[in-house]
Amino acid sequence: MEQLSTPILVITDHSGNLDDGFVLTNPSKQLLTLARTLTNGRIDAVALNPAPDTQALGAYGVNRVFTPDLTGVSPRVPAIVAECGFAAARQDLTYCAVLNVSNYRGRDVAAALAMLLGSGAAVDVTDCHIANGGIEAKKSVLAGSWITSFQVTRGTPVVALRPSSVEAVPVAEPTNPEVIALDVDFSDSARAIEVLESVPQEGTGRVSLAEAPVVVCGGRGTDGDFTQVEELADQLGGAVGATRVACDEGWIDRTAQIGQTGVTVAPNLYIGLGVSGAVHHACGIQASDHIAAVVDDPDAPIVELADFVVIGDINEVVPAALEELQSIRSAND
Repeated sequence: MEQLSTPILVITDHSGNLDDGFVLTNPSKQLLTLARTLTNGRIDAVALNPAPDTQALGAYGVNRVFTPDLTGVSPRVPAIVAECGFAAARQDLTYCAVLNVSNYRGRDVAAALAMLLGSGAAVDVTDCHIANGGIEAKKSVLAGSWITSFQVTRGTPVVALRPSSVEAVPVAEPTNPEVIALDVDFSDSARAIEVLESVPQEGTGRVSLAEAPVVVCGGRGTDGDFTQVEELADQLGGAVGATRVACDEGWIDRTAQIGQTGVTVAPNLYIGLGVSGAVHHACGIQASDHIAAVVDDPDAPIVELADFVVIGDINEVVPAALEELQSIRSAND
């Protein structure tokens, strides 16, 4: 596999707090894994907290960690994160790229950072590799109808990777990252945005939708009963998602919505139960490695999109699938 020899910069996220400790997130581990496939040079990281998870960062090959002073500002503000990334990027003008997570904040960060660097940004990227001496990115467009490959041809490219697009793999020999305090001169416009309140989202006990290796999604065909969706997700160790219609009807919380106006997912396996696969939903699942669906309409759009389809009643198909899964688990215990 072709690699560059120049260093790469990764903007990482941590969960937790100063009292209980910060933990490197799975999407950030995926970013660092991708970084190692792109370069055999130094890997630097930006940690948006005063006490980064150096053990986990070292386990994924990080050599240096920049910790900006965020007193009086919030890392929830994209402009603040972008200016931290810019300050870090100025520490070494040979960086081959800046990587960050493609989520609601990350897409804004990528655009703002590319503007500061005088380069270009690629968001919702699902894969990267080295081609023609530079980084070539891939993403789906036009509601998943096409997979595009492209390069940023000027300056330091900023690449925002979709969560779960890459499997996180630690290095064989962990590093001992050097922690470096980073001085950032925040602009007045970035400081003008203030976070007044932040309320943690209540956990469900399941893996988060954006990070799940398996996503089971319920649509109009559930008629508002997500019991089987949840049971199948739990059996497979996955997350529960929903279409816009299901959320509009109040059948499930809006945070479960997948699609153009919801969460974009890229699991190893997506299972749609009673999901028609309208274009605004399809664009949110196209990056999935495998798509399966149970639907009663053979002409539903998801039939053309899926790798495996069962035409039938979910109230008959899903219980049979759950029974078979339980039988397999019992045989293996």
